[in-house]
Amino acid sequence: MTFDEAVSRFLEALRSERRASAHTQDAYARDLRSLGSWLRDHDEDAAEAIETVDVAHLRKWLVDHARVHASASVARAVATVRSCFRWLRRRQLLARDPAEPLKAPRVRRPLPTVLSVDAAKIVVEEPHARESAKPAAVARDRAMLEVLYGSGLRLSELVGLDLPALDLARARAEVLGKGGKTRIVPLGPLAVEALRAYFSVRHELAGPGGWVDGKAVFLGKAGRRIAHRTVQRVVQRTGSERAGRADLHPHALRHSCATHMLEGGADLRAIQELLGHASLSTTQRYTHVSMTQLLKAYDGAHPLAKKRSSP
Repeated sequence: MTFDEAVSRFLEALRSERRASAHTQDAYARDLRSLGSWLRDHDEDAAEAIETVDVAHLRKWLVDHARVHASASVARAVATVRSCFRWLRRRQLLARDPAEPLKAPRVRRPLPTVLSVDAAKIVVEEPHARESAKPAAVARDRAMLEVLYGSGLRLSELVGLDLPALDLARARAEVLGKGGKTRIVPLGPLAVEALRAYFSVRHELAGPGGWVDGKAVFLGKAGRRIAHRTVQRVVQRTGSERAGRADLHPHALRHSCATHMLEGGADLRAIQELLGHASLSTTQRYTHVSMTQLLKAYDGAHPLAKKRSSP
């Protein structure tokens, strides 16, 4: 079996059996195509017979990969090949797993971007509106920002929201998260208010002939479901114009939601459930953000800190 044939089988299993997201499938495919290309350039025999691929091949490829990619990308590449070869071994398509000895590089994860409470309020309540924007688009943007920040949704979860998933009477929504898992998230009073205002003018975003997507909550061009890139532009423009944060992105509103809840006294388990984190360790990142902000506040306000920092 050639390397490419083996990869095709694995990617099909990733799609049909594991139901991995399109983003995950694309990332795995890129890494494995990179390895396949490297094998064809450095050892054609290994490319033509995957059972001849050994750990030396993989380590040499990772060394070359690391010359042009960050450590996070290298770590993902290690995870990709380990997952692929482990699957092939379990399916008895390989007698051994050459990727088993591989170790991923340690990746220092940066702290997430977080707005202050005041900045978040300005961003979600006063979306940036171009002069040419339809009033319905402005109402839509306000509703999107309220839901992103108020309910801590991922970008894909916001874009994928369907009308039947909303229960405005009970102020909640059913969200389809990572791995096809669903969860119920609360909608704050301001989010419900913004959604009702948007729904009253949603029809104005219709395409030719008055057509609109009958399922999508948020509409974009020509009445179709809004695109990821459109949401990103709305958040970036609003962050730049209203809060002086040109680096703002949808996930930063999710980070801000979690951090502000933690600072307000919410339990980590409750935040984990709200955000749909599979592991509590992911949620615990926000404790580091809060501690960083606490230390900054201490250094700026406490008399002993001022005394210590003075010459």
